[in-house]
Amino acid sequence: MKKRYPTHVSLLLRLVKGSKHFFILSILFAWLTSLLDLINPRIVSFAVDSVLGTASPQLPGPVLSLINRIGGPDMLRSHIGYIAGLVIVIAILAALTRYTFRMMTAKGQEVMLKSTRDLLYRHIISLPLSWHNKNHTGDIIQRCTSDVDVIRAFLSEQLINLVRMTVQIVLAIIFMLGISPYLTLIELAFIPIIVLFSLFFHVRIGASFRKVDEMEGQLSAVAQENLTGVRVVRAFGREQYERERFEKKNEAYTGLWDYLMRLLSLFWATGDALSGLQTLFILIAGAHFCLNGSITVGGYIAFLSYSAMIAGPVRQLGRVISGMSRAGVSIERLQYILNSDPETEIEEAAAAPLEGDIVFDHVTFRYGPDDAPVLNDVSLTCKAGKVTGILGSTGSGKSTLMYLLCRLYDLPENGGEIRIGNQRLSTITRESVRSQIGIVLQEPYLFSRTLGENIAIAGLTATDHDIREAAKIAVLDDTVNHFSKGYDTFVGERGVTLSGGQKQRTAIAQTILRNTPIMILDDSLSAVDTETDTRIRREMDQMDTSATRILIAHRITTLMHADHIIVMDQGRVVEEGTHQELLEHNGLYRKICDLQMPETGREP
Repeated sequence: MKKRYPTHVSLLLRLVKGSKHFFILSILFAWLTSLLDLINPRIVSFAVDSVLGTASPQLPGPVLSLINRIGGPDMLRSHIGYIAGLVIVIAILAALTRYTFRMMTAKGQEVMLKSTRDLLYRHIISLPLSWHNKNHTGDIIQRCTSDVDVIRAFLSEQLINLVRMTVQIVLAIIFMLGISPYLTLIELAFIPIIVLFSLFFHVRIGASFRKVDEMEGQLSAVAQENLTGVRVVRAFGREQYERERFEKKNEAYTGLWDYLMRLLSLFWATGDALSGLQTLFILIAGAHFCLNGSITVGGYIAFLSYSAMIAGPVRQLGRVISGMSRAGVSIERLQYILNSDPETEIEEAAAAPLEGDIVFDHVTFRYGPDDAPVLNDVSLTCKAGKVTGILGSTGSGKSTLMYLLCRLYDLPENGGEIRIGNQRLSTITRESVRSQIGIVLQEPYLFSRTLGENIAIAGLTATDHDIREAAKIAVLDDTVNHFSKGYDTFVGERGVTLSGGQKQRTAIAQTILRNTPIMILDDSLSAVDTETDTRIRREMDQMDTSATRILIAHRITTLMHADHIIVMDQGRVVEEGTHQELLEHNGLYRKICDLQMPETGREP
């Protein structure tokens, strides 16, 4: 697929799409501020040479005509306060334009930040599950926070300052040429040296910033994994190991920053030394020209003002370039996210009801091109309105079947096909498929909200009565009644305050509340006892629904009452039939049944 943002410029233009008018106004007012700042030194020069002194005014024709019309230098000599007032007025105007420039910059950067976060979030949630499996959550968060902030600083500070400084330098040089071409040549001689010096460091600084950002992503990933898995870390006594692992990453990250800071310190210190040397040459040469009459005292004062005015921008030019290096790295890291291909649909895909039998027809699937097949020529049928059980060992492909059914993954070309009724699954949009399938995973994810809110996530219009009814069918209501706050109990991050069985039953209540035409329980009763398992199945059997149910489990007692049972092994269907038929077949199902239930066939 063609890249969405093939260049840095194309991505930057997209990021400022809703805020570019603020940045344009910011640049215009920055230019106006620079122009106003350059006027006062010329006024001071005129006052020293032609008002306090007797030199002929060196001013543009229109300005000189205006001065002569109001009485000329003689009138101003007796009303020196007019000049002081003009300087104050221009300074006030410069302050107002500077305020407007910074206000427009601030507004632009905040609008840009919001639109960038929205753009990233919308795109990330549209990316396929395979992409999320390959990328650490901590690294993604770091890209969406630190890297976005770097780009914000680049656009709102460095880029606008670069434009402002360039205009200020050009205008100052024009004013300086009018005072002394020779001094201007000395000034200009140092600028290429400083710029080339900055470009030399640009490459080295950019490479260092890339390493720092990558290491920061790794550090964030380690911290995120350990904070979310703190119970596992403590349960296995791995605090020391994980602490040393974090400290090792942190030490490497600190070492990279230490090297980068030394590099930047050398860069800034040397750049400042070059700027200082430039100022020294201007002072010596200017004093010489002033003494021999090549320039006036006022001109010398104005030239020094202009030299000092552009010394900062020239010195900062290198710093802006170094900032551009880091921004370039951050842009590339955001390009990686935004250029990743989202989930797509074929042209004929449309919303459709999921009605009829679910058929897997010669399905073969592998997660990666170099991986072994997880499913190998699998053909099976789940009858509409019936309960289908799927039994198999870990890694036999049971869950993969359900991921394919929910279109979390798509079948490759020549990988067979999945049909619901007479319609190929690939011709039904993902949104339509997922809205009509309720799936309960073995390890359900709960949000940091109340128990009732977690159940209600599945149905945004659900009432308290609906939540309680769903919890009752999931055999969760008795447990909730023992909580002091009932359904208002806060479950903590990832449901940390609940047991495994309570989390599974909460997820089952979510799916029941959705009341979808297809319900999948993917080993979602593994953490509950046999009695609770039986009660949940009985409650679900009594539900007023014609939903097709698929039960995936390792436990025979969970599946033995299913209308049809499918046994999988190493990515293949090896047996299928009813509980009794499979017992009589005396195959893998019978062996598992004999291990779990020595008195074969006895119901709990």
